[in-house]
Amino acid sequence: MANAPVQRMSQLMAKTLRDDPADAEVLSHKLLVRAGYVRRTAAGIWTWLPLGKKVLANVERIVREEMDAIGAQEVLLPALLPREPYEATGRWDEYGPELFRLQDRKGGDYLLGPTHEEIFTLLVKDQASSYKDLPVILYQIQTKFRDEARPRAGILRGREFLMKDSYSFDTEDEGLARSYALHREAYRKVFERLGLDYRICAATAGAMGGSKSEEFLAPGRGRRGHLRGLPELRLRREHRGDRVRAAAGRRLRRPGRRGHPHARHPDHRDPRRPARRGGLGHAEEPAGQGRRRDRRRGRAR
Repeated sequence: MANAPVQRMSQLMAKTLRDDPADAEVLSHKLLVRAGYVRRTAAGIWTWLPLGKKVLANVERIVREEMDAIGAQEVLLPALLPREPYEATGRWDEYGPELFRLQDRKGGDYLLGPTHEEIFTLLVKDQASSYKDLPVILYQIQTKFRDEARPRAGILRGREFLMKDSYSFDTEDEGLARSYALHREAYRKVFERLGLDYRICAATAGAMGGSKSEEFLAPGRGRRGHLRGLPELRLRREHRGDRVRAAAGRRLRRPGRRGHPHARHPDHRDPRRPARRGGLGHAEEPAGQGRRRDRRRGRAR
């Protein structure tokens, strides 16, 4: 990069803001907008400005280097996908309203890909004619789409986002476990190179399926919890593949959702909040406080 042209700040299209955006909930959302890295185009849809695009490209480069180091091969699948593969697996209906559905001029059903398990499986089925062609690890960095009911937290939960998804195809469970371990170590190296503080926690697979799932979480300040979502790593014996969800700009799961290892238990009560009377919904008052208020009212009368 020694011969790279110099980009002068005076010529850079990066308008900063003095105040936080009115709809910003988390610190990362506020800082990215105020520093001129991203701009909101619509609810859950973001434009990456020159500074943000440089950071995004750098993250992609690091992810590619670590994926290539474990022998993975990069491909690029389409974002516009036919209905039939997802109907065959039942996920055309399982995704529900989160799936962007559309029709072409002839009335054919299509969707904007929220994930690509089905398409990767069809690709390997077409390309691998023998067990000797396996194992193989394929990945892509591609735009995904999900119709979030309430997009929030800036780029962390949007309707259009960038995802790095990876799939291994193996002939035996032992090979699948090795592929999973390779992905896990690759992601540890990615986060260490990025300088991120992170935790690896057990997670639920949800609509993605799989017999094992782990989620990488980063401590951070936010309204909804003290941990922020990073990529997930899943072991999928059903399709002989494990997948890693990732990369900069993608929608990530937030702590506190049902089934999440860090979700608040219904019996949990924050000791800093006052207890509640059964069925009344009123906070109990410290002893003597009600009597003092009554005395004040008596003097007023």
